[in-house]
Amino acid sequence: MSRRTVYTLLLIICIVGFWLFENFYTPDTYSVKDKSKKEEKIDNILYPSSTYGNIVSHEYYTFSYSEPHEQAEWVAYSLKREHLTNDDRRRPYFIEDPEVKSKSADWRNYRGSGYDRGHLVPAGDRRFSEQAYNETFYTSNISPQDRDFNAGIWNRLEQQVRYWCKKYGDLVVITGGILERGLEEIGEEDVDVPRYFYKIIYRETADGVEIISFVMPNQESDLPLQDFVVTLDEIERQTNIDFFYEQPKDWQNQLESRVELSNWKF
Repeated sequence: MSRRTVYTLLLIICIVGFWLFENFYTPDTYSVKDKSKKEEKIDNILYPSSTYGNIVSHEYYTFSYSEPHEQAEWVAYSLKREHLTNDDRRRPYFIEDPEVKSKSADWRNYRGSGYDRGHLVPAGDRRFSEQAYNETFYTSNISPQDRDFNAGIWNRLEQQVRYWCKKYGDLVVITGGILERGLEEIGEEDVDVPRYFYKIIYRETADGVEIISFVMPNQESDLPLQDFVVTLDEIERQTNIDFFYEQPKDWQNQLESRVELSNWKF
């Protein structure tokens, strides 16, 4: 075999190897379970319905993955006062989620798209633990967000939720993009760009339960957060997701059809 033929074969092997690495390699998981720590799960009765039946639970949040849209239709997690630390964490790489059987979208889909890799579970809510922090960097936990929106009003809402957690105590947060037909798509895997994002905050009180819900366009706004408050019924209408569906119907009818701002300090 000539030297030229050997070089050609080596070049072909390198090209094929690089292609396989780019398309099929997934780095090690961030979810190394520490049995000495209690997993942070919310009560099963509080989870939404799953459109695609692709539910994954990590140690510190749970989500329903939409393969057609290459992102989560919702993520749900508990937020407690003890979670709100300022611990300095080294920002890890975004990696594909090894628990998503259909393979979560590669972070490279976002490269050059003009959109941020927007966290659904904010990394800032999970600084209390290296594992909890790193888990937010699975690509199953990101969605394409306008950069000014991500750094602006969406960030303000995340900070508001932390304020409520400090003031009121334990919260349950459910959030995601509104996934519908005809959305803009980015990358080789056609990751959908939501036009709107929603966030639902649930808390228990001495008198019962309080819920506040938001829907925001995927763009920056100077409007006050209160202007984006909607009923939970409205989010269900837009997403076709049934939130708190295991709760009694009377409970749902009472809480999901009303907006009560007086019970949430802005």
